[in-house]
Amino acid sequence: MSTPNHRVAAYEKYKQSLTKAQLADLMSRMTGADDDLVSYDRVAKHLHARQQIERGVQMVPLQQIVGSVGRYRDFTRSFLPRAGANAERWTRLDAAMNALEGFPPIELFKIGEVYFVRDGNHRVSVARANGLSHIEAYVTEVKTDIPLTVSDFERDQWLLKAEAAEFEAATHLNQLRPENQVRFTEPGRYTLLLQHIEVHKYLRDTECADHGNRPELSWEEAVLSWYDTVYLPVADAIERYQLLDHFPGRTEADLYLWIALHRERLAQHHELAPLDPDTAVSTFLETHSERPLERVMQGLRIGFHRLFSDERPLGMSEAAFNELRQRHAAGEISLAEADLRLLEK
Repeated sequence: MSTPNHRVAAYEKYKQSLTKAQLADLMSRMTGADDDLVSYDRVAKHLHARQQIERGVQMVPLQQIVGSVGRYRDFTRSFLPRAGANAERWTRLDAAMNALEGFPPIELFKIGEVYFVRDGNHRVSVARANGLSHIEAYVTEVKTDIPLTVSDFERDQWLLKAEAAEFEAATHLNQLRPENQVRFTEPGRYTLLLQHIEVHKYLRDTECADHGNRPELSWEEAVLSWYDTVYLPVADAIERYQLLDHFPGRTEADLYLWIALHRERLAQHHELAPLDPDTAVSTFLETHSERPLERVMQGLRIGFHRLFSDERPLGMSEAAFNELRQRHAAGEISLAEADLRLLEK
């Protein structure tokens, strides 16, 4: 049975843990890192995880518990208690543990190799504060085709896996072009690719309509056409210009989207027809890099260009600029203009 000494020691441990949580939150605000527990509902929704299988009572590694069903903001990612946690409950549980009273198993959902607390957040927090490595739990496994590991939750890799699976389900690109290198380092970008494919299909279907009886593209044909005639030429130009050397840790697909945005901004600002891949990549390289020294030098070049040059984009020849202007005046539209027309339909 717990004694007053146990309860005093437990309360001191709680205050120390609360202070550690406050310091961890301060550090996360300074670095921009997310130190919240992961929301089970968010993960299950993205993974379309529904089928549940009861796995009974198990000893579960505490390091593999990454989130919670409903209390994911009351504790840090390492289950340090925040102000939202119940101090009395935390202290009572710690005193009971150190008096060797024990407590009932917690309840967990398991997805892949990771776990989410269904009931027992305070018990997990106390167990970790006392240096335990495992905790007894009733485990319910939630089936998914996407394998998840603890490391997937360090930088939203789980979300990238989920979005990649959704993109593949929508496009079957891995089946149609198994050699493709469409991989991203940040969430939210696969949705943009789907928009690119939809706009490409609209443009191609418009061309078909202009040529009489040619049928519209099927969705599979549109995916292949986009990949072969839009994505791959830019990817090839990225390789030719060794652009990835200037963006450590990024991927070909990351750069494709940035270059697509860069190309659209230039086209809209200067009233240009769509830039060819080499022009898009070469002008992008003049003004973008993730290497600090290169960014400083680019800033200086951009400043001098604005002071002493005409309105042409940096790195674009006068002949290329005039040709793109003329083609736009003749009716060639950018993807952004096509996207606007598609929305207006």
